[in-house]
Order: sequence, then C-alpha cells, then structure tokens
Amino acid sequence: MSAPAQHHRSATERAVVIAVLAIVMGSLFVASYSLALGDPVPHHIDAALVGDPAADPSTVATVQRVAGDGLVFHDYASVPAALHAVDEQDVYAALDLTSSTPTLYVAGAAGASVARVLEQVAAANPAVRVVDTHPLGTHDPNGVEIFYLMLVATIVGFITVFQVSANAGPFSLRRWAAFVAGLAVGASLVFTLVDGLLLHRLSLPVPESWGILALHILAVASFCSLMVVLIGRWAIVPTWLLFVVLGNSSSGGAVAPPLLPAPFAFVSQWLPSGATVTSLREAVYFPAYQHAGPIAVLAVWAAALFTAMVLVSHRLGRSPGTT
Repeated sequence: MSAPAQHHRSATERAVVIAVLAIVMGSLFVASYSLALGDPVPHHIDAALVGDPAADPSTVATVQRVAGDGLVFHDYASVPAALHAVDEQDVYAALDLTSSTPTLYVAGAAGASVARVLEQVAAANPAVRVVDTHPLGTHDPNGVEIFYLMLVATIVGFITVFQVSANAGPFSLRRWAAFVAGLAVGASLVFTLVDGLLLHRLSLPVPESWGILALHILAVASFCSLMVVLIGRWAIVPTWLLFVVLGNSSSGGAVAPPLLPAPFAFVSQWLPSGATVTSLREAVYFPAYQHAGPIAVLAVWAAALFTAMVLVSHRLGRSPGTT
C-alpha cells in the first residue's frame, strides 16, 4: 500500500498561519512593553546615606515616600565617598544629612526615570536640595537616545539577515560569515557617525561606540543566522522574542532597571540589549568610570553566537545564505 499523500497547505492557509503568528508576536510585544515600561514603579533603588537618619527623620521619610519605599540605603562615611559611589554607578542617589541643607544627589545619566522620580523630593519637601551630578545632554533630555540607537542596531541586524538570505542569492558559509562580520563593522560605524558627528545627538566616543555597536549587531545577526539554519523561514520567531520582546523591554534604555518588574530587572544586564545600553551610557556619560562587565557580557554573546552559527552550519552542511 502506498504511503498517504502528504498534505500541503494552500496559499490561504499559509497566509492565515502567518497572520496569526504575527498577531501573537505583536501581542507579546505589546504585553512585554506595557508590563515593563507602561507604569514604572520603584522596586529596589540603591542609595548612599551620609549622616545619622535619626537626626533628620522627616527628610528620610520624605525621600522614601517619594520613592515608594523603594530606596535601599547604604551608609557612607563622607559626601565625597558617596558621590564617588554615584560616579561608579554603585548607587543611583546619595542623601547628605550632614550639611546645613539636606541634599539629595541624583544622576540623570545613570537612569533618567529614577532621577525623575527622586527629583520630586524637592516639591514634597522644599527644604531638601536636589542636585544632578551627571545631567543628560541637551539633545537627550529624556535619556532615550541610546535606547533608540540600540533599537536601530537590533532591527538592522536581523532584517538585513532575512533580506540577504531571501534575495541575494546563494552564499557559501565562508562568504556568509564574512558578510555578517562586515555588516557588524560597517553598520555600527555608520550609526556612530550619524548619531554623533553628523546629528550631534550624543557625544559618542567613536572607537568605543563603534566597537560596542559592532558587538551588538554581530550578536543579533549571528543569532538570526543560526535560527535560519535551524528552523528556516520561522527564524523570525525566536529572534523577535529574544531581542525585541524580552531584550529591548528589559534593556534599561527606556526605563532604568530599578523601576522594572523583577523578571525584567533580573535579566536586564545579562542580555545583549541591556549590556549594549549600559556600555554606551557609560561611554557617553561616565567615561572615567566605565566597567568591563557589560562589555564582557556583550562580547561573550557575540563570540558565542557567531561561533555557534559557523559550527552548526558546518555540521548540518548548509549555510544561512543557501536555506
């Protein structure tokens, strides 16, 4: 007896499946952004405290009330030590109770959303002085320019892979790997120059910003290419889920991690998007206090995904440019 004929979906059925999948992915996008960014609430904001809180309980109570009891104070021996902790981004704010006028130091560049919440202390208690030690640039008053830059790099990273794979003809694995690396290097340089030197939106240090964006695009393009090899035309699904639904919403670019729900705050700095936002922010606003951690996270993602793309493609005997 011959095997039953395989059922092939009609064009209409395929269109319905794709439309339903697009709606589901869009719904996840809306849900993640709404939950993470729609109503930011302080959860755990590290802050420095200089002085005895018992000597000025009303000021401490006001600051805590404005922060929704989300401040976690750490004692520091002096104002310079507390301000250094702000510079190092170990804390988001510093409350000085030792001066004649109680002073709350914030850092807008470290987290504009956190600073906006804490700046309300001055309205709640005019006796408290609020000082921004690291203000945002005049062209980036809301602190989202870096988020937009990361978002553009993400979109270009995976859309280009899909378009080249579908329309540019067959690519050997060697040529595809060179293309992905070239895309990362070329696109990141252009974005850095456009946003920095051409538009003057951010004071981007070219070598550092170029390298950070190159690692991010390499991670995105490599992951997308790997998914193309493994699951073909449906590669958009895991790529969208990792980099758009989860990565961008938890990146800390639009809302700082202390104001994100716990799951988003936890993964924020361990995903490429969050590591990219943090690395760029430090390069622009904290050049003397950059940390190796976010760059290391980003570099590991980029190297691991690029290596996985090459090894899996070689093992399966097909290139992302020929699927």
